[in-house]
Amino acid sequence: MTVVVTAIFNPLPGRKGELIEAMRPGIAAVHEEPGCELYSIHDAEDGTVTMLEKWTSQADLDAHAHGAAVALLNKDIKGLLAEPVRVTTMSPIPAGTPSQGNL
Repeated sequence: MTVVVTAIFNPLPGRKGELIEAMRPGIAAVHEEPGCELYSIHDAEDGTVTMLEKWTSQADLDAHAHGAAVALLNKDIKGLLAEPVRVTTMSPIPAGTPSQGNL
C-alpha cells in the first residue's frame, strides 16, 4: 500500500529562497531512492514550503527516513528553519475516478 507524506518547512524570515535552493540537491538524491513515486516542494501562501511525497510502501519510507539523502537534506537546510519540520504520514483513501481521486 502506498504512503503519502506532507512535510511543512517554515523558513526563517527572508530565507525562503535560500531554503528552496538548499533543498534541491537532497531532493535530487531522494528521487533516486527505491519506492519514491513523488517528492516535490511547493510554495505555500502562508510563507512555508510544503513537501508532498508518495512512497510505494512503508518500508520504502522507513528506509528513506534513515538514508543518506535525508541526511544531506538536513545538513543543507540547517540554520534556515524557524521551527522543526512538521511531518504528517497518511494512507490514501481513493474516491471518485482512479486518476483524480488517488494521489
